[in-house]
Amino acid sequence: MNKELLTQSYDFNLPDELIAKFPASPRDHAKLLVYNRKIDEITHAHFYDLEKFIPKNCALIFNDTKVIKARLFGKKESGGKLELLINRPLDAYTINVYIRGKVKISTKIFFDDELSAQVTKLDEDGSREVEFFHKTHKLRFEELLPIIDKIGHVPLPPYIDRSDDKSDESEYQSVFAKQEGAVAAPTASLHFTPKQHAQICKNFQHAYVTLHVGSGTFKPVDAKVITDHPMHSEYYSISDDAKSILDDAKVSILSIGTTSTRTIEFYDKHGKIQTGEANLFLHPQNKPSRVNHLLTNFHLPKSTLLMLVASFVGVDKTQELYKIAIQNNYRFYSYGDAMLIL
Repeated sequence: MNKELLTQSYDFNLPDELIAKFPASPRDHAKLLVYNRKIDEITHAHFYDLEKFIPKNCALIFNDTKVIKARLFGKKESGGKLELLINRPLDAYTINVYIRGKVKISTKIFFDDELSAQVTKLDEDGSREVEFFHKTHKLRFEELLPIIDKIGHVPLPPYIDRSDDKSDESEYQSVFAKQEGAVAAPTASLHFTPKQHAQICKNFQHAYVTLHVGSGTFKPVDAKVITDHPMHSEYYSISDDAKSILDDAKVSILSIGTTSTRTIEFYDKHGKIQTGEANLFLHPQNKPSRVNHLLTNFHLPKSTLLMLVASFVGVDKTQELYKIAIQNNYRFYSYGDAMLIL
């Protein structure tokens, strides 16, 4: 079988010390590996150098999703402690979540500030469906958000392996975050300072899309063949400004992050619908059709995000770039360094 389709082709060994536990400070002092496909050239730089590498007449597409405090600690009526991670709303009242601890249908979980949740369904993938209440009032998702903003915790990815602190409330959020709903940050965006973002937006055409990143973004591919992997679905929305840019074939696109890329490509490949649920899986056998350049972080082994990178440069080159990044002590994952593919 073609190695592009084998999950094992996307594995690599990463020294633990290269997993970033905290972001670079300042943000734009993260390292930047630039790979130019046309001339097969690698340049080592810093994120504050980004603008000088952006091709002329290129439009930038950002994901303006905002991370919510999706991790909640509570207790059952019996007193047993539970940890709940909000994944995504399924409708106005029903929320898909992950719960660390044993629950059954009708289990009630109690949190601070008179917030509670009741389990309504146990899904086969290990997730749960719940409804939230404040006192006796059943909450719509938008009513839940201000409550969890007070009592919830920043949902740091498991590989960061520490409790969130006050700094994460701002650090695990892009400076242009606006639309609440993500439970994971669009990490390539985390490198922008307000000044750098404003400067680039002044000098380049740009627009925003929204993809509310779910926890499924961290789910490794367990299947032997990557196309057997069930791709998670996430809510997306394309602004009118973004639609105008994406519909103009003459405009070259630099996608800021894998989340923006999945949004753009789902829009382009599925009827150019501006809002809905995106579940696009990009890999070397399903290449991007609209995005020309990609800014991204360094991703987990055997992850769909690594396979997305390979959809731009191929499996062998992806492995080569990651090997070079490791040799040069680039920092990996959400708080790590960045790569620009031209």
